[in-house]
Amino acid sequence: MRIQAAVLREPKGKFAMEEVELDEPRDGEVLVRVLGAGMCHTDMIPRTLPPGAIPLPMIFGHEGAGIVEAVGRSVSAIKPGDSVVLSFDSCGKCPRCLIGEPAYCHEFGYLNTSGMRPDRTPGAVSLDGQPIRARWFGQSTFATHALATERNTVKVDADLPLHLMGPLGCGIQTGAGSVLIAMGVRTGDTLAVFGTGAVGLSAVMAANVVSASKIIAVDLHSQRRELALELGATHAFDGADPDLAERIKDLTGGGVNYSFDTTGVPAVVNAAIDSLQIRGFCGLVGVGSPGYTLGPQALGGGRMASYLLEGNAVPQIFIPKMVELWQRGRFPFDRLIETYPMAQADQAEADSVAGRTVKPVLLPSS
Repeated sequence: MRIQAAVLREPKGKFAMEEVELDEPRDGEVLVRVLGAGMCHTDMIPRTLPPGAIPLPMIFGHEGAGIVEAVGRSVSAIKPGDSVVLSFDSCGKCPRCLIGEPAYCHEFGYLNTSGMRPDRTPGAVSLDGQPIRARWFGQSTFATHALATERNTVKVDADLPLHLMGPLGCGIQTGAGSVLIAMGVRTGDTLAVFGTGAVGLSAVMAANVVSASKIIAVDLHSQRRELALELGATHAFDGADPDLAERIKDLTGGGVNYSFDTTGVPAVVNAAIDSLQIRGFCGLVGVGSPGYTLGPQALGGGRMASYLLEGNAVPQIFIPKMVELWQRGRFPFDRLIETYPMAQADQAEADSVAGRTVKPVLLPSS
């Protein structure tokens, strides 16, 4: 079928609205009419990696939501007409998937970053026959339609504003899941969040849900620090403060139980770990810089640090939980969102990079 898609053909190029031919769903696949797709920094990876690291051309977008139009053979839990949120893909068969840890699927890298189907075909071709990779994170939702799998498709209530729900599939899930699942922050615990974009602010909101006693937001942008305070942070510090870790220790009487870095910037990661109390835990989700090293005493006193993927969440369980919290007014993730027509993908990216927009959502129908 012919669809409209925002195609990236060059790492430094612009998104081009093109008409392409999308395959019909095969065994285990789901065809979704996209109503909204969040833009995440992961969608900008080709801008920063060496040429060829992410093969192009490709249709990006991995925070999609919409309506199912068709399903392939063997799909049983999803049917045409269902309202769905799309998340990361997983194989469902490896040891990690079988124990309920799909974010650590043995096939995670290929299924989510190759842009290819499991059978090594791209899924979409342009009208002149040129293959286009169209399975980014098992979806590629910067388009009017996308092919997903039953594994990464989550059914939600039909009365939800689907154009806003897509970011629950990755960025917001990562922030909230890291706090509620991976780190297990509890009532009375203390948390410092470094970088208050969509992932960091979702962590702040999640910590507020469980009534953490001190929720410290750290960012360079004053407007984001102010928003963090509105969304549940108890304190906000300027990320440029050279004495940041000491200020956090003074505030908390020796350091926080948990810190959470969304930046991947070595100096910020150091500050996040230095802010921990004895036996504290630092969760890392920012893409690390090459050559980063941890000092020999950084993890003294039983401190721990670990990279976390997708908040350790099982999307079919955690996305409905986030929706329920939002419906109860306890998780206002919609305040992070600003919508853009799909044709303005470049402007959405520019606003996100500049910090003017926390979470852009592209609307294919606009």
